[in-house]
Amino acid sequence: MSALDDLFARCRDEGRAALIGYLPAGFPSYDLSVEAMTAMVDAGVDAVEVGMPYSDPLMEGPVIAAAHQASLEAGTRQADVLRAVAAVAATGAPTLVMGYWNPVHRYGFRRWAQALRDAGGVGAITPDLIPEEAPEWLEACRDLDLDPIFLVAPSSTDERIAVVGSTNRGFVYAAAVMGVTGARAQIGAGARDLVARVREQTDLPVGVGLGVSNGEQAAQVAGFADAVVVGSALVSALQEGGVSGVRRLAAELADGVRAPR
Repeated sequence: MSALDDLFARCRDEGRAALIGYLPAGFPSYDLSVEAMTAMVDAGVDAVEVGMPYSDPLMEGPVIAAAHQASLEAGTRQADVLRAVAAVAATGAPTLVMGYWNPVHRYGFRRWAQALRDAGGVGAITPDLIPEEAPEWLEACRDLDLDPIFLVAPSSTDERIAVVGSTNRGFVYAAAVMGVTGARAQIGAGARDLVARVREQTDLPVGVGLGVSNGEQAAQVAGFADAVVVGSALVSALQEGGVSGVRRLAAELADGVRAPR
């Protein structure tokens, strides 16, 4: 079993969903990004997505895109992302990288996978890569016991969901709404239906992302999904309230996923 398998088994035993928090490496500085990610874990986040800053993000909305740009302008490079993974993994929380394929490919995907494994990372979320175009990446992940995670969205066909469900390890990332990341006043109405459609195709846990920004919304999503993924709201909390702001929001979200279902 992978570290993510262990995490979801523990959460099932506790009768709750997992909380997965995202922050970009190097924003607003390398040291503060690591401090904030560590604070998230202290406050109850179960797993961490370390964001790989990228100049041309397709999925991220304005909050995360601006954080990526600031991180890149501050000089963040792949080595810094991997250093951040090592620092966060040292807390004991399963630590993934979420990032785009081009930087991984340019680094050398097998070399990058080995470096991720050496840093203590457990997997990677690659929103612009599809399983059919990733046979060598999947082979590298199998060789190194990393969990490759692809996304599905409300627009995904059942056939697409079946392919992702049979390829992913760890969990299936379900983007709750069409469009880019960002906190929203309400969770996408199609999120519950999407989770149900994924469960018809795979026994993997389903994590729902895009739009959750507070404890109430986290509790709502935790009522029908196996994991709640939060990114933009945590980036905003870091920008506006520093590490203390991240810690407060992470604690509120953690209470949300632990609320009685």
